[in-house]
Amino acid sequence: MEKFVTLNASNLSSGSLLPIGFSSPCRKSAVSVQRRRVHVTRASIAVEQQAQTKVAVIRVGTRGSPLALAQAYETRAKLIASYPDLAEEGAIEIVIIKTTGDKILSQPLADIGGKGLFTKEIDEALINGDIDIAVHSMKDVPTYLPEKTILPCNLPREDVRDAFISLTAGSLAELPSGSTIGTASLRRKSQILHRYPSLNVLENFRGNVQTRLKKLNEGVVQATLLALAGLKRLNMTENVSSILSIEDMLPAVAQGAIGIACRSDDETMANYIAALNHEETRLAIVCERAFLTTLDGSCRTPIAGYACRGEDGDCIFKGLVASPDGTRVIETSRKGPYTSEDMIRMGEDAGQELLSKAGPGFFGN
Repeated sequence: MEKFVTLNASNLSSGSLLPIGFSSPCRKSAVSVQRRRVHVTRASIAVEQQAQTKVAVIRVGTRGSPLALAQAYETRAKLIASYPDLAEEGAIEIVIIKTTGDKILSQPLADIGGKGLFTKEIDEALINGDIDIAVHSMKDVPTYLPEKTILPCNLPREDVRDAFISLTAGSLAELPSGSTIGTASLRRKSQILHRYPSLNVLENFRGNVQTRLKKLNEGVVQATLLALAGLKRLNMTENVSSILSIEDMLPAVAQGAIGIACRSDDETMANYIAALNHEETRLAIVCERAFLTTLDGSCRTPIAGYACRGEDGDCIFKGLVASPDGTRVIETSRKGPYTSEDMIRMGEDAGQELLSKAGPGFFGN
C-alpha cells in the first residue's frame, strides 16, 4: 500500500472556476456556459514521503486519482476546521489505496464485478486497521456496507448535474446526427439515446477526468458527459460547454456526495467525523439509496434517482429506470416530509412502483 503524506493542492487544478452562476439543482433551468477549448490537467501529482514525527492521529484512506485526492483533502480541511489540534504536521495522514477498479480499465465495470471494485480494497484496509477512516464518492459505494464498518457521515453535497463537454458543439442538441459521445455510464447512455436516438455512444469510455478529456482532445469522441461536481472539485469548470438540467439528465444515485466511513467499534473516529456530517445531504442519500436497494441496482441497469429539499422544506424525489438502448424509460416522483423515516419510505415505494411498471425480465440482464 502506498502512503501519501503531502500534496500541493495546485496539482489538482487546471485553472480557476468560471465566473458563472450555477443555479440550485432543485431548480428547473439549465445553465449554459461559454464554450472553450478543453484543457487537460496532467495527472502528475508530486508525492512527498516525509518521515512522520509522530504516529498520525487519523489515517485517511482514499483512491489515488486527482479527484479522490481532492475529496480526501477536503475531508482533511474540514477535520482541521473542527479540531484545530489536527493542523499539527503529521496529525492527519493520507493513505492511497489502489483498487481493482483503478487497475482494470479495459473492461466495463459490470464485467469485472460492479462499482464495489472502487471501494473493496479501501474497506479491507479499514477493517484490518491499516486506516482509520475511508473517504468515498458515494455513487461508488454499494448498497450494502461490509461488516464491522459504518458510514455515518456525508459532507455537503456538490452540484448533482452532469456537464456536457465538446470541442465542436455547445449542447447535445447541437451535435450532428451520427456524432459519438463517450461515456462509461449506462444511465447517461440510455437518457442520451432516449432523447437523441441519432447519436452514437461509445461505451467503456473509462478513466479519470483527465484521461477522458485527453481522449476528447484526440478526437476519439465528439463529446462526453462528466459529473459537474467532480469538475468543480478539480477546479476544471473551464472545460464545460453547457450543463444539463435535472429534467434532461437525471443524475446517478448519490452523485456529488462524499461519504466517510469508519469501523463500527471505533467511537473515537465516529466522534471525529460526526462533526463533519451534513444532515440534509445524508438524508437525501438515504432516500436515494433506499430506492436503489429496492431495485437491486447494479452497473448493468440504467437507474437514476435524486432527492432534494424543495422550497417548502419537503423532500422532492425523482427516479427512473431505462433500457440500455434508451427505447424505454420509466419515471416516477414523490414528495413528502424531510425526515429519515419518510424519505426511506418514499425511496422504497418509488422503487416498488418502477419494479411493477417495468415488469418481469426488465432487470434480468
